[in-house]
Amino acid sequence: MTQLTCFKAYDIRGKLGTELNEEIAYKIGRAYGQIYQPKKIVVGCDIRLSSEDLKQATIKGLNDAGVDVLDLGMTGTEEVYFGAFHLDVQGGIEITASHNPMDYNGMKLVRENARPIGADSGLKEIRLLAESGNFNEVPTKGKTEKYHILPEYIDHLMSYIDPAKIRPLKLVMNAGNGAAGHVVDAIEAKFKQFNMPVEFVKIHNDADGTFPNGIPNPILVENRDSTRNAVIEHHADMGIAWDGDFDRCFLFDEKGQFIEGYYIVGLLAQAFLLKQSGEKIVHDPRLVWNTFDVIEQYQGEAIQSKSGHSYIKEKMREHNAVYGGEMSAHHYFRDFSYCDSGMIPWLLAISVLSETQQTLSSLVEGMIEKFPCSGEINFKVADTQATIQKLFDHFADQNPAIDETDGVSLNFGAWRFNVRASNTEPLLRLNIESRKDQNPKPMQDYVDELTRLIQS
Repeated sequence: MTQLTCFKAYDIRGKLGTELNEEIAYKIGRAYGQIYQPKKIVVGCDIRLSSEDLKQATIKGLNDAGVDVLDLGMTGTEEVYFGAFHLDVQGGIEITASHNPMDYNGMKLVRENARPIGADSGLKEIRLLAESGNFNEVPTKGKTEKYHILPEYIDHLMSYIDPAKIRPLKLVMNAGNGAAGHVVDAIEAKFKQFNMPVEFVKIHNDADGTFPNGIPNPILVENRDSTRNAVIEHHADMGIAWDGDFDRCFLFDEKGQFIEGYYIVGLLAQAFLLKQSGEKIVHDPRLVWNTFDVIEQYQGEAIQSKSGHSYIKEKMREHNAVYGGEMSAHHYFRDFSYCDSGMIPWLLAISVLSETQQTLSSLVEGMIEKFPCSGEINFKVADTQATIQKLFDHFADQNPAIDETDGVSLNFGAWRFNVRASNTEPLLRLNIESRKDQNPKPMQDYVDELTRLIQS
């Protein structure tokens, strides 16, 4: 039995030709169909040059397992999620490698109501069956038909805002030549239909699997210039950029400044609580104080969860939370079947800009001033656990409040840090924040102190 190495913690990712090819895609489709036995599922793919062929192989595997397929064509991941909970189907598969290198591709899989399939919730079983090839013959093979989901999906997105309340705005939209462009075009047309005073400045909007402007991943500093420069050049109110399958979006203020994901969580919590106080908001433990402040200010309830989409979604379902946010730019929404979306966040952001009559920088700079943070710093270390223990020992005499929800958080009142070991490599991920009202030291002092400790 050949072991398949493309199965990861939350999805499937692998190098083309060796780790993932059409034969493997067929087996994955066949295994998904045999294990879950859905009557019908939706399948879509991103713009990568290999995606369409991998999609067709996956569909053939599903059909041979007796599953009917609605082929959504070229889509972002969240269009598949939407199809999986909106239509009368029992699951969905998106062929995508998001921000991985050109010679990679992968899949994101969900069940009915777009419930995630991860390593601990079905991926392992799919892998084992695909490796063994012990497939059952079925009496009737499934059929495939094409389905255009965009109009229904756009109508759903529009339900998050009140078109009448949106003030005049100019927005830079950078699809990065990924899958987002066709949705941007459709939203623009819908805005015009509602006579909304919003102007779109579209850059790198055409889907192009050769990625002439590089693979879009604005979380990397070197990938931000095109959006920043366009915002400044066009005197825009905000810039929005997406990764390849657009389940993450990244916001830039009217000065072209990139906004850390942490502060976006606060902004979106505010957006929901402006609509309805008392709602529950789920957050991760890496950086928390600004989120607590916003949620308290707008009468919500904060619920802490371990980082990672399956944990956040589970926690949201458990508490009926309206929104869940991670500083990694993943944002989850109850009305979107608890799935992450890269389109809903910017729609909510323009709603907050309109409601408050403020600029994005003034909304966010207040947060940054009150609760500065370091951003995530990664360290290569020989032994992650020994390094974490060294931090414990060093700070023990200061009696910090300790939280072990995800990695270790130590809270000293004026400042706190969270440190987590990577699941896949010998890396420590460090996040530090402080409170202006407690007279902390400059952020760089904390960064320097912890860097010395970790590297000594």
